[in-house]
Parts: sequence; C-alpha cells; structure tokens
Amino acid sequence: MIDDYAIEREDRPGHGRYVIRLPGGLEAEMTFRKIGATVIAIDHTYTPPEFRGRDIAFRLIERGIADARRDGIKIKPECSYAVAQFRRHPDWADLLA
Repeated sequence: MIDDYAIEREDRPGHGRYVIRLPGGLEAEMTFRKIGATVIAIDHTYTPPEFRGRDIAFRLIERGIADARRDGIKIKPECSYAVAQFRRHPDWADLLA
C-alpha cells in the first residue's frame, strides 16, 4: 500500500526534491528550485507509469505545501501537475508566489 511509503525531503544548495522510494528500485519525485530565501518553484513531478493513478504525486505536493506553510515559504508552481493542483485547491492560494 502506498500509504506505507515515507516521503523524504532532500535539500541541496539551490534546489531539492521530495521522493517516495517504490518497489523495484523506482522513485516518485517532486523537484523544486529555490528562488531567493522565501520562494521555491515546483518544476517537476514524476510517478513511474506502473504506480500512476494512486495519488502519489499529490502526496508529494501535499508534503511540500505542509512544509511551505510551516517554514513561511511561497511557491511558484511551474510544472503542469503543480499548476493544475493549485487551480484545484484555492485554499493554497495564500502560498502562491
């Protein structure tokens, strides 16, 4: 079950990602670039085809939203999936950069 997989956050200078390690050595990820001290741009989400349709990418975005709220960070959605999710969730509008 996907709910059993942990979401890990990896931070590097200038960028980072959220990742779920899946069976078979596969990974689902959401990557971001840091734009200044208080803004990130979500620039890519990916779920391997055999794991699509299970809300895995949404779980990655939700974790990014929670971290942004906690840390006082704004988000610039750039990848099509992130843009669509921000449109579907007007309650996230306060986080838009």
